[in-house]
Order: sequence, then C-alpha cells, then structure tokens
Amino acid sequence: MNDRSSRALLERLIGFATVSRDSNLEMIEFIRDYLDELGVESELFYNVERTKANLFATIGPREGGGIVLSGHTDVVPVDGQPWTVDAFRLTERDGRLYGRGTADMKGFIASVLAAVPAFIECDLKLPVHLAFSYDEEVGCLGVRPMLAELERRTHKPALCLIGEPTGLKPVLGHKGKLAMRCQVKGAPCHSAYAPYGVNAIQYAARMIGRLEEIGEQLAQPEHHDARFDPPFSTVQTGVIKGGRALNIVPAECEFDFEVRALPGFDANRVADDLQHYVEAELLPKMRAVKSDTDIHLQPLSAYPGLATPPDSEAARLLALLSGSSDFGTVAFGTEGGLFDQVGIPTVVCGPGSMDQGHKPDEFVTVEQLHNCDAMLARLAVYLSAAS
Repeated sequence: MNDRSSRALLERLIGFATVSRDSNLEMIEFIRDYLDELGVESELFYNVERTKANLFATIGPREGGGIVLSGHTDVVPVDGQPWTVDAFRLTERDGRLYGRGTADMKGFIASVLAAVPAFIECDLKLPVHLAFSYDEEVGCLGVRPMLAELERRTHKPALCLIGEPTGLKPVLGHKGKLAMRCQVKGAPCHSAYAPYGVNAIQYAARMIGRLEEIGEQLAQPEHHDARFDPPFSTVQTGVIKGGRALNIVPAECEFDFEVRALPGFDANRVADDLQHYVEAELLPKMRAVKSDTDIHLQPLSAYPGLATPPDSEAARLLALLSGSSDFGTVAFGTEGGLFDQVGIPTVVCGPGSMDQGHKPDEFVTVEQLHNCDAMLARLAVYLSAAS
C-alpha cells in the first residue's frame, strides 16, 4: 500500500470485523502481505480449525533476544450497542478516530506496522519481533500455541511490550483471572411438594453466597496490595439461569463466576474452597433426597497476573520509551502474564484508554496515535545503538 502512516493502516485494520466469534484470517493475511512487501517474512500459527491465526515476524538480527511488540487482533462484539458511526469503518471527528478496536487495540498494531520501514532502515543491533494474536478477548486463548513455540526456541525474545490502551502510561502489572461455570442438577417435582424435590436454584444460591463470603475474606486489609484498584482479589457471579416455571421445583441451574486475582494469589484456591463446600455441605443434603443429584464445576478460561519488578531491565526500557518512570497497574487483564510465564519479561503501554474499550463509539485520539508513533521511533533508535 502507498500510505503507510499509522492512521491509514488503522483505517484498513478497522475494516476487518475481527470479532472473537469470527475469523481473523483476512486481517492476518493483510498484515502478512504488508510485511512481505517490505521484505519481512512472517510465520502463522493456526488454530485447529485453521479459521484463525497468530502472526510472528522478526526484523533485524535473528539472535540476541530483542523486544516483542505484541497485540491482539480480535475485538468484542458491537451487537446491541448504540453506535452513532459505522463500527467497522474508521470515522474521524474532532481529533478522535472512531471504530471498534481503535483503542483496544488496533491503534497500537497500526503504529507498529507504520514503524516497520523505520525498523528496517535503522540497522538494528537487536531485533524487533511482532506478535499478533487471536482470541485474547475470550480468555487469552489464541496466543498460547505461539508462546509454546517461542519457549522452545534457542533465541527467544528478551522483553515484551504489549500495547493495550494505557494512555501511553507505563504499566508493570495487572490481576489474573479465573472464569468458572457451575452446573447444579436437582430433582424436579410439583412446587406444592417442594420438600420432596431438590431445588437446583436454591443450592446454586447457597454456592453464590459462599462465593460472596470468600470475596469478603479476600477483601480484608491483610490481603491488600495498594498498587491495584481495587487493592484486593475479587469474586463475582456474572451469569445465572435456571428453572422452567414457578410451580415446578427447578431441576437445573447454571451460573458463571470469575476471580480477579492479585499477582501471587492462586485463583484456584477459590474454586477449591467452593468444591470443598459442595462436597462437605451441599451434596450430602441433596443426595439424602435424591441420589442422582449432582454439582459440577467447570473451568472456562484463565490467565495469570503480571507483576514486573520496577528495577528490572524491562521496566527501565519502558521508562525510556514512555518518558516516565511513574509505573502503574491496570484493572483489566492482558496476555502479559503468559509471556512472563515462558520467560519473557513483559510491560504494558499503548495508545488510547480502556475507558473507551468495549463501548459504543470507541475511539483513540489522533494525538495518542502520533505519540505512539514517536515512542516506537525512540525504540528504533535504542535498538540501533544497543551493544
């Protein structure tokens, strides 16, 4: 393409409706072809169905670590949201660029792609790696096979910068997440004879109450970490369904809950506590009425938290690139903990704000996009001078 500015590239990227439930291949193939035109080879890591792919590419020397610039290609749905512009067509108005994914996080990907010609021309002493993933929005699922391959390589990257929207403020940490589904199998009967049935909704409610108690324990001051907001691990139930009619004791109830865990806290402890409560307190009572009743807990997704030390090489580089050592944390999750788990220390810094992410009329400002371009230009200079 002739215009390789970040704005022009963002316009192209927004045109790909890469909602997580759909394929991202059209966008990935556009990026692959764009890089190929510039002489940069890329690898694709497909899902089992070959309907989605991660992309990984390297610019500069093939050894020596270097830095990964990472972003996810998928976006959340726009269904039912009151957009005033076409969500999948870039609209500029009053210094803002509107469209689904402008902030979260195609703005960063556009800036990275716009910086590729400069990276090529700079005679890099250390490499820049590009890593673009799928299915981040549904539990950081897609990046895992790509990371498994990087972990096996002799010359894996030394650092990772994830460009999630932080207003270009330097971020070193976020909470992890565990999402679970609970399915309660009761025993139905006419509501006039309720004691002879097993009410699945009522037993689900007891479990939800237990989760609330666990959440209250985690919120005690001794568990606080002041770097985060809120400063403790949280538990919440987000979806529940069950029952057929008011005059039938419900045979089924299902609910989903999540744990947002501070780095260092194992979210599985919440699930284990709930499982113990089920086995010790609930199932004996249920099966005393009907022997084939049951409760089943099923994990839906999970990713680890991130807590990069402020005195680390990754933090020092982020301070240099962002122009600030006022490190912070974010409430939302990223793929950063997964990169960190395979031995690639990770930081987070990108254009836009998550205050706009996932909302109708999502936008990134033109100024933020330009500032991200400038940050990546500083990175090119740094990697060209590295020894």
